[in-house]
Amino acid sequence: MGRAYEYRKARMFKRWDKMAKTFTRIGKDIVLAVKSGTADPATNARLRVLLQNARAANMPKETVERAIKRATSKDQADYKEIVYEGYGPHGVAILVESTTDNPVRTVANVRSYFNKLGGSLGTMGMLDFIFDRKCIFKVKNDGSKDVEELEFELIDVGGEEVFLDEETNQINIYGEFSSFGTLQHYLEENGFEIVEADFERIPSDTKKLTDEEVAEVEKLIEKIEEDDDVQRVYHNMA
Repeated sequence: MGRAYEYRKARMFKRWDKMAKTFTRIGKDIVLAVKSGTADPATNARLRVLLQNARAANMPKETVERAIKRATSKDQADYKEIVYEGYGPHGVAILVESTTDNPVRTVANVRSYFNKLGGSLGTMGMLDFIFDRKCIFKVKNDGSKDVEELEFELIDVGGEEVFLDEETNQINIYGEFSSFGTLQHYLEENGFEIVEADFERIPSDTKKLTDEEVAEVEKLIEKIEEDDDVQRVYHNMA
């Protein structure tokens, strides 16, 4: 069928793989939220947000329901959230968030990826000076609220930066990691429709690399992201 077909097929499979990875990540987050709270989104604020994230990612309802049911099952293994930190090729800082039921397996895998692809795994906390952990909310913009006015309002509940994403027509709100609950409560109480909410690690310092160097680092990052235990990978490439 030719190169064009093979190219489209490769892109399609890559998109499916990314979607499956997103569903797995949200599913694990749902399990953790239910285990630490309740299976009722009305009484579990974190679960309520995750269900919104699932809808935003077009996650099938049956998949969401299975994750909730799995969390309440006695057979469900306990997940642990573990962060791995290290340096990739050319001194790029790489931070890996994982959710695993077998930390021994996960650390061995992550270490092997670093070692084989020109990096080295370090110790927990070594990159605290590079990455700031923030929470982010994406809310629907119905045109009724001025963005600058909203930013001023949110200062008292931990909001730090508010801006309009013109591509999605959503208002993005960044705040301190510890302000997630207060920001969520304020937005819900004031009638904002939360489309998605999550946590991010934002580098305070970035490194500029050549195209060839970027390709080397991206090869390591892609390998780490393929691991089923890995939830998110952050780096400080410019």
